[in-house]
Amino acid sequence: MDHVARVRRLQSALPEAKLDLLLITHLPNLRYLCGFTGSAGALLVCRDGAVLFTDGRYKTQAREEVRNARIVIGKQSAVLAAAERVAVSDHDTKRGGRGLPALGIEGEWMSAGMRDRVASALRGKARVRSAPPLVERARMVKDAEEVRLIRNAVELGASLFAVARQTIEPGVSELAVAAAMEYEARSQGAEGMSFPTIIASGERSAMIHGRASEARIPRRGFVVCDFGIILAGYCSDRTRTVHVGRASSEAREFYGAVLAAQQAAIAAVRPGVTASEVDAAARNVLRRRKLARYFTHSTGHGLGLEIHEAPRVADGQAQTLEAGMVITIEPGAYVAGQWGVRIEDVVVVTASGCEVLTPADKQLVVI
Repeated sequence: MDHVARVRRLQSALPEAKLDLLLITHLPNLRYLCGFTGSAGALLVCRDGAVLFTDGRYKTQAREEVRNARIVIGKQSAVLAAAERVAVSDHDTKRGGRGLPALGIEGEWMSAGMRDRVASALRGKARVRSAPPLVERARMVKDAEEVRLIRNAVELGASLFAVARQTIEPGVSELAVAAAMEYEARSQGAEGMSFPTIIASGERSAMIHGRASEARIPRRGFVVCDFGIILAGYCSDRTRTVHVGRASSEAREFYGAVLAAQQAAIAAVRPGVTASEVDAAARNVLRRRKLARYFTHSTGHGLGLEIHEAPRVADGQAQTLEAGMVITIEPGAYVAGQWGVRIEDVVVVTASGCEVLTPADKQLVVI
């Protein structure tokens, strides 16, 4: 990863954002900018460099992982240590006519209480401003190395569906299916799961985020399997829906409608279209099948160091897709008290369209 170039691009964005310094506290953003993977740290970025603040637990780790920033090991909160460094450093910008230097903070990731403590630690030597999501904007477009890592995560994560198919049978608990999948993930080298595994069977398949429970797989009905792993820091995400027992013609038509919506959305992905246009492609299919009212969430989301990143693929989202963006395409339909179906793939936007990274086995599996 070219962390040096990433920090330089961020530094070049500071003047336009009217910031002299930027305090990074969201841990995925720290990892993106300097490679640090510890659970406590703050990165102070100014126009001529970057400093990572952490504590003694991560002294060795920081020195092994970080090459593009100075490292300061302290005994207090990393965030407050960074603020105090600003207070005693020479960041005077009065000659530019703007008064006190402006310290940007990640307002989405800092509590009101911590913001007050940061302002106090500055001792009037700088003013605090909520910064625009500069790092998140940069993270939307993945470089070739990131795409490679996501591809590896997607391929390993996809292999867990075979475990689900082998484990799902009437009478087995949803938790047992999830446990078998998660054990296999760890055995194959995954660092962890991207999110709590969703195994939702029978009537529970209509629960959009139906985490695996003690419920037993019924003799007949849909089972939604939504799962992902973390590998080398990057997430995967995949959903497949199977049917236990003989599937009625109505069930097959319902599944086919969701599959057609998903395929339409994938076909719409290309540079220059908006996220809302991709979402509309899926909804239009379900609307023609008179199922639109049963699709109650967004069509997808960005994916990378976090399971949910920008851009959001949903109605009203004006973000234009660019080559290098990695997003999920996952429409669904859910009838409360009856059943639900969701089908999800991960795609990367290319120069002329998109590439589906997830293995494309999407015909209805009957167990």
